[in-house]
Amino acid sequence: MTACLIAAAAPVAEVQRLLALYRDRYQGFNVRHFHQLARRQHGVRFCYAFVKKALQSAGLVPKHRPRGRHRRRREPRPCFGELLHLDGSRHRWLALVPDRWFTLIAVVDDATKRLLYAQLGEGGESVEAIMTALRAVLEPEGVPMALYTDRAHWAVHTPVAGGGPDRRRPTQVGRALARLGIEHILGYSPAARGRSERVNRTLQDRLVNELRVAGITTVAAANRYLRERFIPAFNVEFARPPADPTSAFVPLDRVDLDQILCVEEERVVGRDNVVVIGGVALQVAKQPGRRSCAGLRVLVRRHLDGQYSIWYGARCLGRYDRQGRARHAA
Repeated sequence: MTACLIAAAAPVAEVQRLLALYRDRYQGFNVRHFHQLARRQHGVRFCYAFVKKALQSAGLVPKHRPRGRHRRRREPRPCFGELLHLDGSRHRWLALVPDRWFTLIAVVDDATKRLLYAQLGEGGESVEAIMTALRAVLEPEGVPMALYTDRAHWAVHTPVAGGGPDRRRPTQVGRALARLGIEHILGYSPAARGRSERVNRTLQDRLVNELRVAGITTVAAANRYLRERFIPAFNVEFARPPADPTSAFVPLDRVDLDQILCVEEERVVGRDNVVVIGGVALQVAKQPGRRSCAGLRVLVRRHLDGQYSIWYGARCLGRYDRQGRARHAA
């Protein structure tokens, strides 16, 4: 006997328990999300159609969902890793801390709808947050063919507000993508970023409610919940096999992500052999074969862990901790 047939003759007590469960604990969840959790965590056996009708009849959820204008949805790319969507969403993600806004950085595969990365942060869509997300995907999966983003400040330079981007002046993220051979595709409207926008709406609908029910009030606890529970459950529900089983990800092999996913700035070494970046002074040690490094035009890299390195061509002149103290000789 199916769950729907069981529901047709459901004991009143079981229906009342269902309604009380939604009213007391899952208020605000959409019906499908509630139905999944009720079956998985509370032993509810009713089918989705019955649960929806019961909640609607009790006035706990609306009966009709307003429809927008008709749009034709773009077909997804056929291969896993052929196109990734990266987007940030600023929102009140922690319902139990309603006066705090946080940013969720999410990465989704176009072909499979798999959520590859999702983490909350307090610093907005910073370059470091974006590069951290990229690294979390690149290390286990490899290098994708293309990345689709909006025109955020970290993605592209826009000299005039509302004007076109200047692709001749790559941002730090643009420079890193180019070195990795990843095509960077820019979205110019919410409609063009449809897949990312739909994922953000789903996350805002589901994640906020789940974090509230779990009693989570900190970013660290929320990110742990995302990694251990939410992302695996999300992918079970929404991910699908790609049209083409061939992966488009390219193995990293010997690519050194530390030297690519970082902030790079050119500097000229001072007469005292010191380079200053962001108020941090980096003392260049005496180099073999050179009396002094003064006057050299060098590349300073600030890495994702907050440490620094100085490069002259392919030669590393020094590595430093967050405070600018030399770690060891180059």
